Amino acid sequence: MMLRIKRVPTVVSNYQKEEAEEGARRGGGCGRNCLNKCCIPGAKLPLYAFKRVNFVAGEKALAVGENPEPPVAFLDSLLLGEWEDRMQRGLFRYDVTACETKIIPGGQGFIAQLNEGRHLKKRPTEFRVDKVLQPFDGSKFNFTKVGQEEILFQFEASEDGEVQFFPKALIDADNSPSVVAINVSPIEYGHVLLIPRVLECLPQRIDRESFSLALYMAAEAGNPYFRLGYNSLGAFATINHLHFQAYYLAVPFPIEKAPTQKLTALETGVTISELVNYPVRGLVFEDGDTVQDLSNVVSDSCICLQDNNIPYNVLISDCGKRIFLLPQCYAEKQALGEVNPELLDTQVNPAVWEISGHMVLKRKKDFEEASEENAWRLLTEVSLSEERFREVNALIFEAIASVGNGGQDITPSTIDKPDVEPQAPEDVDVMKQSSRPAMVAGTQECLVLQ
Repeated sequence: MMLRIKRVPTVVSNYQKEEAEEGARRGGGCGRNCLNKCCIPGAKLPLYAFKRVNFVAGEKALAVGENPEPPVAFLDSLLLGEWEDRMQRGLFRYDVTACETKIIPGGQGFIAQLNEGRHLKKRPTEFRVDKVLQPFDGSKFNFTKVGQEEILFQFEASEDGEVQFFPKALIDADNSPSVVAINVSPIEYGHVLLIPRVLECLPQRIDRESFSLALYMAAEAGNPYFRLGYNSLGAFATINHLHFQAYYLAVPFPIEKAPTQKLTALETGVTISELVNYPVRGLVFEDGDTVQDLSNVVSDSCICLQDNNIPYNVLISDCGKRIFLLPQCYAEKQALGEVNPELLDTQVNPAVWEISGHMVLKRKKDFEEASEENAWRLLTEVSLSEERFREVNALIFEAIASVGNGGQDITPSTIDKPDVEPQAPEDVDVMKQSSRPAMVAGTQECLVLQ
């Protein structure tokens, strides 16, 4: 039996069309300055070339040789500055900075946002949710169809080992660049998409190279409140073209504050823990002798889930030094009719941000009635059962050991003693400060209510 759910698709680009319209497009130049072969020749976009570093993931980056100031501040000046430029140019479908946000009372600190703009004037579309790996389909919307004005910059590893910035660099179609683009239906300030090797038209599946790129972006941003997320197919990704999401929100996520229990430490220094006393069961990866060690272990774990057709979400936290891997089953339950109708009525799609504790609500009623109990109830439906989570962990640990990550057979005798300590960004009174940096004079701040 093929499992499908109906949901309103998120519009991430102003060029996103209904499938029938896209299918009707045939060859030739489109005349709208897109990223396809028809418009790329001679096109230029800013290029930020980052420096690959070998650093202990739990400590400050240690680069070989001198480490001069970068030519442009990656997060504040480039990413957020260019994002604000697109906002001033009216490229977004609504003003996300005007959305109401509040911290839900309770010990977890769930964050609720009222974002009615993400749900307007779109009809529900069927999505298949029982197949994590699906072939790329060029007839459907993909990121080669976005306008070049929606691309903020190219993001590539530096060829000479130094950080470089080129305000206008030719798009090298032969070497398929990775790009950072706006999401025209933003969840938060600075909401962007990282699209690895965009012209290769890769389906939504993680590989070692793409995941490493995402970690480098988190490290380059250098701010724990700028996080990256990933949704697999079957876990509320709706575009089958490889991409990560990211945005800035200066509030600790509940998942980042959740206690953890250490399971094991690999020979490469990577430690693997599991979440404790959190509604969604998941694994936490951190430390490692180098950033690549950490990246490889997590990407190999993701590949294992993909190959076993297990939907999942990933949160890249703490500048790339802490990664949450969250297998889930909500869409499957929804397709089978096993989710409480009251939860379905909220139309909340529990993807990576919701699972992390940032609840994006589309109805004022749900926002006004938001409670820790309701958030917990929704996320409990997302989680695998204890028994299924143990089975999935066994698959992951076997995969890690088999590909040479310094892994070992994980058995009860090799699991460390419980280390149940909350791990979170520095606790601050988040209600006494802005959740966004002051970037452009006159920018409206998000209204955060107590």
